[in-house]
This record gives sequence, structure tokens and C-alpha cells, in this order.
Amino acid sequence: MRAAARLLGAVLLTLGVVYLGFAVDRTDFWSLFGAFTVAFAGYLLVVRFVGEDRVTSWIVLGILLRVALVFAFPRLSDDVYRFIWDGQLLVAGENPFAHPPAHYLEDTAAATGPDTALFSRLNSPDYHSVYPPVAQAVFTLAAWISPGSWYGAAVVMKVVLLLAELGTLWLLLRLLSGYGLPRSRLLLYWLNPLILVEIVGNLHFEGVMLCFLLLSLYLLTRSRYGAAAGAMAFSVASKLLPLMLLPFLLQRLWKRPFWTYFLTFGAVTMALFLPLLIGGGFLSGFGNSLDLYFRKFEFNASLYYLLRSYGFYEVGYNQIARFGPLLARVAALTILIIALADRKTDWRSLPGMWLAAFVIYLLCATTVHPWYLAAPIVLCCFTPWRFPLVWSYLIMLTYTSYTTVPYRENLWLVGVEYLLVAAFFLVERGYRTKERPARISHGPRL
Repeated sequence: MRAAARLLGAVLLTLGVVYLGFAVDRTDFWSLFGAFTVAFAGYLLVVRFVGEDRVTSWIVLGILLRVALVFAFPRLSDDVYRFIWDGQLLVAGENPFAHPPAHYLEDTAAATGPDTALFSRLNSPDYHSVYPPVAQAVFTLAAWISPGSWYGAAVVMKVVLLLAELGTLWLLLRLLSGYGLPRSRLLLYWLNPLILVEIVGNLHFEGVMLCFLLLSLYLLTRSRYGAAAGAMAFSVASKLLPLMLLPFLLQRLWKRPFWTYFLTFGAVTMALFLPLLIGGGFLSGFGNSLDLYFRKFEFNASLYYLLRSYGFYEVGYNQIARFGPLLARVAALTILIIALADRKTDWRSLPGMWLAAFVIYLLCATTVHPWYLAAPIVLCCFTPWRFPLVWSYLIMLTYTSYTTVPYRENLWLVGVEYLLVAAFFLVERGYRTKERPARISHGPRL
């Protein structure tokens, strides 16, 4: 029975992921969501019936699916075109933060041969780049290795993401062992269809960010504070979000080499960003784009959509310029307060606190794309919480927005998504509250 369930799960997961990687049309929502449902059903069967003695074979399945997706051009996201554009600019000696892409078509002397065909595929040609230096380095590598092929450039970037995912796998194995947790928990992340489809499949750099973030956590548990700070700097230089996790280290590092960690983090971060700062235009262009992100972009939000409705009732128009930055400050302040109130000094509780920080950020964000859940999914492997997994299924409802051009959200589905996730969280919280703590061996103390 268990063997048959696992076999069925493997078949369903493979069929769903391969279809989503190689054949799906983003505008055909029911085909997309149906395939994801098939893959997710297979995923649930696997994680439900797998035993500790069979984890290795499922790790291999996750590797094979990722290797296959390396050769599938992204079908659910058009961000890849901006990655290639930025890479081509850097290869040509231009700073991608100095001007938005539209500038290079208006002033053809500003760059050597702007790619007009590529420009037509960009989703935000009037905005400066928002991708930090580690991501930009990968874009440059891809554009340099494959200057004349979008597909080739995408494969180069996917190979980097595949290597990052393999690094994440190794770190999950080491961390789970150190925490005394079952190895099978890593499958919650490793075989999750959203992770498979969105990281390597659709080329999102959360995969690189998470690899460096887990490396930093692993090094912290080994008391290698300088190296941990460097890894955290690389995580921030891949995606800026890990900056909000630093306050949770204050208490834990206070009686350890506090200044060693934070001075090293600052020095490595500065070194990584320095090449972009030297080129000029980085602070204004990057800062302008981040400001616009909170003031103009909106997609699959929760608290913000409630405030937006109030704003329409109050003044009759969208007040994102007011509520977006306000919610960002609320998220930052809430995370800081929780971090300062956290009196724990062990490393075991840190993933749970980081999970809380990411969830708070996402609830206050004006834009929540499916791949934003990568961090909550990997962090839940170290905690009893499973609501991020439910969310990883329901968030795929957002792809119904792309059935029209320009895209239009179905707010009823957005409401269903967040209400069901909230309901599952409350049920889970009630269960955790009533659950009597069991006395088990947790392995070596971290």
C-alpha cells in the first residue's frame, strides 16, 4: 500500500512538473492549475508515505527533475528577459542601474547596439533594475557565455541555480542532522512543486538567496561567525530580504563575537556592492525602483488590499502611495519588536523566528508572487508549522490573472487563498497549543 502510494506520487509529481516546465501556456489557467494540482497531489503522497530509509531515492528524483528543467525555457515568468538585458548591458560596459531600458532606445548612442527584440519582451522597460550584485554577476556570466541566444543565456543561469539548489540540499542534510530532526523533512522543500517550477524552472534567484542564507545558519551553528557573516552578505547581495533577519542575531551574538560578525557583514556587503557604486547611478536608480515597488506595484496582497478598499471608500481612488510605504514600515517595526523581545540565544529557535519575519513581511507586502514563498517553505522544514505548504498550493491560483492582457486579478480567488491559509494556520496553532511536548532526543545542542 505504502509502496504503491509512493510510486503513484512519483508519477504524478513527475508528470505535473514536466508539463509545467515544457508545455504549459501561462494564459491557460485551468491547464496550468490542473497540472500543478496533479503535481501537488503526488508531492503529498510522497511526503506522507516516505520513510527515513528511502529518503535518498527521493533526493535523486528531485535532482533529476531539476536537471530536466534546466533545459526548459521559462514559461510562467518573463523576468528572464530583464536578466538577459541587464547582463548584456554589463558585458557592454554599461551600468544597468544608471538608466531604465527605455533610455537606450531613445538615445541609441548611450549603449552599443540595444537589443530591440529583447526590449519588446521586457515587463518594466521604464523602471531601473532592482537586482543586487550577485544576481547581476550571474546575468553577466550568462550574457558573456551566450551573447546571441536567449535560450543559451537562460540555461547558463539555470545551471547556477541548480548548483545553488544542490548546495541547499547539502545544507539541509547537515542542519537537520545537527538539529536532531528527521532527514525526510528536507523533502518538504526538495520535492515541493512550487519550488521545482519557480526556482530552476522559471529562473528566480530566491534559490541563490536561500543557499547563502542556510550556509550562514550552518556556519553560525559551528561558531564560525566571520564566515557566517560573509555568507549572509552574499545572501543579501542576491536578494535584499535577508536584511530583515539581522535583528534576530543581536541577542544570540551579544555574548559571542558580536562585532566580528557585524563588521565582517558590513565589509563584505560593501565589497559586493562597490563595483555598482563606482559606476554611478546605482543609489538613485536602485532606490527609485525600490520606492516605486512599494508605491506602485500591487499583486496578490492581503492587508494592503483591505486598506486599498478602505482608501477607495474614503477618498474614491487607490492610495497605494500612502498605504504601501506605511505597511512596509509596519512590517519592519513589527519584526524589530519581535526580534528585540526574543530572549532566546540558541540556534535551534532561529529558523522559526526567521519564518515569522518572512510571513509578516509577506502579509504587509503590496506584491506577493508565488516564488516569494520559497523562504517560508524551506524554513518550515525546521519547525512544526506546515501552513506555508498549504499556501504554496493555493498561491498558484494567482496565475488566473494572466488569462487576460493586461492582467486582471480575481479578488475572490485572492480572498479564498488567504482565508484558507489563515484557517489552516489557526487550526494548526490550536493543535500546537494543546499538544503536550514530548521528551525526545534532539541530538547535539546547537
